[in-house]
Amino acid sequence: MNMKDCQILPLGHQYRMIGCNAREYRNVAVLPLNQEGGGGDFVVLLNFTRVMFVFRSAEMRWRRLQPFTDATCEELVTFRGKFYAIFISREVFAFDPHFLELTPLKPLELPNCGSSNDLVQSGDDELFLVETIIPRNDDVLDFNRLTLRVCRLDVEAGQWVVVTDIGDRVFIIGDLGSVSCSAKEFPNGCGVSGNSILYTNLPWNETYFYKYGLDTGREEDDLNCWRFSRENLVTILSTSPVVALRVERCV
Repeated sequence: MNMKDCQILPLGHQYRMIGCNAREYRNVAVLPLNQEGGGGDFVVLLNFTRVMFVFRSAEMRWRRLQPFTDATCEELVTFRGKFYAIFISREVFAFDPHFLELTPLKPLELPNCGSSNDLVQSGDDELFLVETIIPRNDDVLDFNRLTLRVCRLDVEAGQWVVVTDIGDRVFIIGDLGSVSCSAKEFPNGCGVSGNSILYTNLPWNETYFYKYGLDTGREEDDLNCWRFSRENLVTILSTSPVVALRVERCV
């Protein structure tokens, strides 16, 4: 792919471990400490699938974090001075940088469905949980009826609240993490609009944006969910080291 033919948009950043080639390595999160006081201390949380390691700048060494679940950790993010971890079992935990307080944040129930979850941080204001929901038909997952549910974290109540509108934001969810950005960041007329969600970590390279309340024309399909819209075709050209997309209007 020739980068000269692309428009480069800096939508976010992430941390990576240099020289960490272990098969179990998943991701890493860095949490600065004492920002208001001007201190330079920080805490690093390293996710090795079933094991987590903690590095504190004040100690300059790694320690193994005592496990609090048997499930595989899928994703780590930082939000408002805490680490947030999401597990393949649908469990979500928040814990402070000193790992003295562990707070479970149980997602809403999904009866007779399979699901996978992703965390999307929108600045320092909001944290979202995007759930991929796959209904079961006679105990078999029906991928043709795949939908999404989006929840926002109510920090004070410690609960997830379902939302149907994310404003002019676009959520881009991939293997290397997720990003929230304004649709205004994209070139005018390129086909990207607000209140939409895009996955770049699919096994195929052609996909669509997810929108809320789409009418499929089938009476059995619920309107109160997020479904993919065939308005624009998205071709995933690359996912590493940068995500490259081509958006085309469907005829």
